[in-house]
Amino acid sequence: MKKMLWLVPGLFSAQLWASDCDNRCQLAEVSRYFKALDQVSRAGSTAADIDRLLEQLAPDVQYIHSNYQAHFDKASWRSAFLRNLKRGAYTNGPSQQQRVLRSIPGTNFMAVEYAHGVLKPDGSWQAEQPLLVLFGFHQGKISLVQELW
Repeated sequence: MKKMLWLVPGLFSAQLWASDCDNRCQLAEVSRYFKALDQVSRAGSTAADIDRLLEQLAPDVQYIHSNYQAHFDKASWRSAFLRNLKRGAYTNGPSQQQRVLRSIPGTNFMAVEYAHGVLKPDGSWQAEQPLLVLFGFHQGKISLVQELW
């Protein structure tokens, strides 16, 4: 049975099918996303790192960040990453990591509280300000990344 969900009226709509990625699957995909995004954000990252991140996402993925007026499909999101790479925006070291703090699973969606942070020499991780993102899923892949901060 097909479901029609409207996330942000007039901004994004998606046809989603019955859940094919349970809560564990969703959290695993979100964790892979943040790990790949960390790699893109590191000093010395390359276009291949960007491509590895985007390859794990659905072909019709949408990235939305209303505060920055960003609404990208996969191709325009790749272009934005490449522009940032070219201007030297990615300078993080290996101790800088993003981590999931909490998650609320839903059918084909997961709300995630996450934070950027630093891995300390003693092995502890110090989080910065928590942020909120909504992930949508289609056929076991992330199809929506909607930043809500």
